Amino acid sequence: MKKIISIVCLMVMATSAMAQFKDPVKWTFSATKKSAKVYELSYTAVIEKPWHLYSQTTPKGGPVPTKFTYKANPLATVTGLAKETGTLKNKHEEVFGVDVKYFDGKVVFTQTVTLKAPVKTNISGTIEYMVCDDTECQPPKKIPFDLPLQ
Repeated sequence: MKKIISIVCLMVMATSAMAQFKDPVKWTFSATKKSAKVYELSYTAVIEKPWHLYSQTTPKGGPVPTKFTYKANPLATVTGLAKETGTLKNKHEEVFGVDVKYFDGKVVFTQTVTLKAPVKTNISGTIEYMVCDDTECQPPKKIPFDLPLQ
């Protein structure tokens, strides 16, 4: 009987711990054709209050910056960092000991992709990001994306 009670308690605690990490960021993705071989990828993050999402240019020693990682595609070339469009805020975070750049509310990341020939293909990869509020941070998350270029 003690084992059953212990197992039930552990399950309740594990469920409670997972519930605390509800993702306060909702992502949407799109690809827009700009010319026969050029596409603009858009990654929109809508961030619930009071959370904020860190820029791609967060300094070392700070929180995990937003990072886009692309799977190799011999038909396409992605260069540089994605452009960030939103209200970029700066502040010194004592817990990290560095000045950080972040967004709250909404940010759109746009990335240009050039195809080597005008063909249909997909661009896929992951977005790694971290969110914090004034009292806590959630563990970094990675979410996949897969965008058709047609």
